[in-house]
Amino acid sequence: MEETLLANEPTIRLSFFLGTFAVMALWEVFAPRRKRDHTRLVRWTNNLGIVFFNTAVLRVAIPTAAVGLALIAQENGWGLLNLYDLPFWVAFTAAVLILDFSIYLQHVMFHAVPALWRLHRMHHTDLDFDVTTGARFHPIEIILSMIIKLTVVAALGPPAVAVLVFEIVLNATSMFNHGNVKIPLGLDRLLRLVIVTPDMHRVHHSVVPDETNSNFGFNVPWWDRLFGTYRAQPAEGHEGMIIGVDQFRKPRDLWLDLMLIQPFRGKVGAYPINRRGADKEAGK
Repeated sequence: MEETLLANEPTIRLSFFLGTFAVMALWEVFAPRRKRDHTRLVRWTNNLGIVFFNTAVLRVAIPTAAVGLALIAQENGWGLLNLYDLPFWVAFTAAVLILDFSIYLQHVMFHAVPALWRLHRMHHTDLDFDVTTGARFHPIEIILSMIIKLTVVAALGPPAVAVLVFEIVLNATSMFNHGNVKIPLGLDRLLRLVIVTPDMHRVHHSVVPDETNSNFGFNVPWWDRLFGTYRAQPAEGHEGMIIGVDQFRKPRDLWLDLMLIQPFRGKVGAYPINRRGADKEAGK
């Protein structure tokens, strides 16, 4: 089973990506949560354009994938989990949870350090919130994220199949929790006990800094609840909340060329966590 998964890694990744994207895109058409403010043509063209650009950049900059490094770690006995003769299911579960926790911590860090926020805010400056927002990240952030992931994999020594499953699930849940889809409120309350729902994550994309700095989880909501970063609902409700960042509100900012140079434009403002309460200094 494990060998089959690893041998067919590219096909599995692509199949899950295309399948999840298709399901979420159709769901958004037939049961949208919010009315769109901007045309899909501009947003989707540029949001998906950055995906292809990031893929090419990452292959050139860091050709070693996390799954490949996990295999090397297994063969050489590197990492914490390889120091012990653990049952596979224990090592697998521990690896997935630790990798997910590391993504949560990384996400908080990108909101806490002003220089990193400049990179990450490109993800937040989408003026609508849908399935393509989940893949909208600056290439420098993608490279830094991969370096962090490789460091965690080397230190942890997880089963390679756990890394593969985690990356596939993370990709799928990112598209799911960025979906502009309507889920009955009762069902949403139950789902968000075990998974980050679109209504939960949408709060994180509010233009209000205190709401932006909440709900950092991508897969599970437990880290937000445990560390006090959970916020159930936006103050203005999901229909009334404004998506984005207050500095970049023009439709032209949705274009790929301005997305790429956005980290070098404007001021940091009051969004970084360590600048909470600095609304009066937002122009500094």
